[in-house]
Amino acid sequence: MFIEDRYEVLIDDTVSLFEFVSEGKNGKIKKVVRYNETNLKGMYNLGFGDYDEDTGLISDTVVTDNGDSEKVLATVAATVWAFIEMYPKAYIILIGSTPARTRLYRMGIAKYLSKISEDFEVQGLQNSSWKKFAPMEIIQHF
Repeated sequence: MFIEDRYEVLIDDTVSLFEFVSEGKNGKIKKVVRYNETNLKGMYNLGFGDYDEDTGLISDTVVTDNGDSEKVLATVAATVWAFIEMYPKAYIILIGSTPARTRLYRMGIAKYLSKISEDFEVQGLQNSSWKKFAPMEIIQHF
């Protein structure tokens, strides 16, 4: 794992639920990363968002604006290594809840692509086809 500046993470027994606390200008905000298997065996969706203590739900649409987005994304990325260590044959998909979030995730992947590619094959969906991730190409948003 190459990303040093990240938050400490609590991991459940199945290594599919991760929790951490973002600390920034808006205070401490609990974040959750959850890997859910899709209807395709062995393919998991990486879900991520703020945890609402009142409802027990995770929101992937709230804008926290805590001033630590790079550290948060680095922490989310670190969960991928832990998850794959437990489920080495898994495929992980990541789709932003909005076009802006998809762009943010794409920029984060692009920034560290050479390092990520040492351990993973990164693909993007374009025109209904999977292809090698290219940072400057537009990736489909659902």
